[in-house]
Amino acid sequence: MNAASTRACVMHRLVGAGMAEIVIDRPERHNAMTLPMYEEFLRIAGILQADASVRCILVRGAGGKSFVAGTDIDHFRDFTSGTQGIAYEAMIEQVIDAVERIPVPTVAVIDGWAAGGGLALATACDFRVCSDTSRFGAPIARTLSNTLSARNLARLIAAFGVPRVKKMLLLADHLDAPEALSCGYIYAVSTKDELEAATIALARRLASLSPVTQHAIKESMRRVVMEHQLVDDDLVEQVYGSQSFRDAVAAFGSKSNTARR
Repeated sequence: MNAASTRACVMHRLVGAGMAEIVIDRPERHNAMTLPMYEEFLRIAGILQADASVRCILVRGAGGKSFVAGTDIDHFRDFTSGTQGIAYEAMIEQVIDAVERIPVPTVAVIDGWAAGGGLALATACDFRVCSDTSRFGAPIARTLSNTLSARNLARLIAAFGVPRVKKMLLLADHLDAPEALSCGYIYAVSTKDELEAATIALARRLASLSPVTQHAIKESMRRVVMEHQLVDDDLVEQVYGSQSFRDAVAAFGSKSNTARR
């Protein structure tokens, strides 16, 4: 896959005031990711983070059959040693960690399968909305006979709970949309026809709220879940020292005084 085709498979666009989306567009391979596609994804994520007008980022797969089907199997054909697996998992961690560290809220828009690396990518997003025919799993015990990194297992356990993760990984089973909704993994389930409207409604709501608060909460939660770290003085100082906080206090005080009159 050359540079031009890689850029065509991973693109971004603005979808409304304060909202942008990253689209994985390789439906003929169920949006399976190549190494250059992962690199392009990271490049685009960096561009959007540098744009102060972007207050919410959507991530979606094209085609209506898969969100992302994980890593393209061609990537593994030349593996001859376990050290290549270590390097691969480190590369995946770089991508997933970068998604978790995006300061603005992220929403995975799932229409179809979210499997393997695609499930990890969706889990790294803050919210997930899906069509009612979507499925979630990582059937690697039946397919590639590989494994997931401990860090990605930690993310899945935090999102689904141990029993459901064992169901997906040890039994190579999947969860349907209602079960994913019932355990809190999915924020909202819609029909295919209503998925876009539900997605935009959530994105608009997220984009309307305080980015200072959202970033601090996101990063604090990442540290607790992934680093088992409770150190947050830098985040607390950043929030309480921000102009956004001072403006909000002033505005709230003004409203309270007006209400008393």
